[in-house]
Amino acid sequence: MTAGIRVLIADDQPLLRHSLAILVDGDPALSTVAQAATGTEAVCLTRQLRPDVILMDIRMPGGDGIEATREITADPGLAASRVLVLSMYELDEYVFGALRAGASGFLLKDAHPSELLDAVRRTHAGESLFAPAILTRLVDHYVSRPAAVPAADLRVLTDRETELLLLIARGLANQEIAATLAISIKTVKTHVGSLLAKLHARDRAQLVIAAYESGLVGPRRH
Repeated sequence: MTAGIRVLIADDQPLLRHSLAILVDGDPALSTVAQAATGTEAVCLTRQLRPDVILMDIRMPGGDGIEATREITADPGLAASRVLVLSMYELDEYVFGALRAGASGFLLKDAHPSELLDAVRRTHAGESLFAPAILTRLVDHYVSRPAAVPAADLRVLTDRETELLLLIARGLANQEIAATLAISIKTVKTHVGSLLAKLHARDRAQLVIAAYESGLVGPRRH
């Protein structure tokens, strides 16, 4: 029986798929359950195998990573499967589209192996977002563009929930939020659960998008 965090790797480059599989399987807490060469194949394998995390390339033939991500996150039966997008470019315009489609975060393909493994674990735990520097550049590039959907109404949030959302949008993990606000991890998780429910968000990535699109946080100027 496959143990630990089950990972599906979707990329059209065989060598990269093989390299990622070796890396994933080298971690005792992770295991590769399948590999896909197209977006369509990734969706089919996800429905069959129910992996915990899908490492999803954006640009693939036979259905790209954005459409595949959208299909996976829209399927109620796959709610436990989270998508971590892999990108070659920090400001790839498709990355933000993938996040809107429901991806839980993204990672650059030139990231250090330890960063990728940590991203998989954090994605599975609901902690994964983006490296702060990447998040800043992404938001700087896209936040001024017209939103494809209406911004979330933050008036439904309490003051504490709004404060927590602000910290989430800045890339802080639960432990960092707990230390900043001097509250317990359990309390943080309770507030995060409330935010997800009130803002109808699938995960923390969508909370970040909601925070920026609603104007709670703006792009950082250098």
